[in-house]
Amino acid sequence: MPVRKLLRRPAPGGGILHWIHSFSLHVLTGVVAVAAHYAVMYVLVESGAPGVPASGVGFLAGALTRFALSYWRVFVPTRGVKVASVRFVIVIALQLAANSVLLAGLIELGLTLWPAQVVTTVLLTFGNYLAYRLWVFR
Repeated sequence: MPVRKLLRRPAPGGGILHWIHSFSLHVLTGVVAVAAHYAVMYVLVESGAPGVPASGVGFLAGALTRFALSYWRVFVPTRGVKVASVRFVIVIALQLAANSVLLAGLIELGLTLWPAQVVTTVLLTFGNYLAYRLWVFR
């Protein structure tokens, strides 16, 4: 499959291929959002900020990136950007709380900051996709 075809927004539909295609795009665009998250987090940690708050600020940078890519490249919203934006803010607030709680818990269990953040990111990926697909960008 040519890269251009893979990267285009999935056509509306509900079949398994549509779900696979949109999840694949969700993961690919997630790499960009995670890069924004981790870059901001890294700068803050290197500047002396504690890990969990630095992750929170980085998470918000990644969230802005995620919204733009999800709205215009991954999902086929059935409502306008205003509705999707409000729903996204609600979901992202829940994700920020989950990110912070999971990260703090994994650090408390003995993982160092960066491995704990990677595990947290992977664990949240599947729930994020379902929330975006079934509610935010519906």
